[in-house]
Amino acid sequence: MISAKIIDQVSAAVSGTLPSQFSSDVKKNMRAALQSALERLDLVTREELEVQQAVLARTRETLQELEKKIAALEEQHSNK
Repeated sequence: MISAKIIDQVSAAVSGTLPSQFSSDVKKNMRAALQSALERLDLVTREELEVQQAVLARTRETLQELEKKIAALEEQHSNK
């Protein structure tokens, strides 16, 4: 989920490009439309991505260890 801080930053950047005569209502509507559009994109923060990458790396390591253990057990079983 997109944080309010990110939406505020993007909204401020876009608002800065609008002519000064635009009313605050127009800017509020623009912010709401921007928030809605960004939420539909289903974006995540860099921090969330990095956490998931770390989880995936640990999961891969665990899977490799389990595959080695299974191979060793299969080897033991076939030697009996």
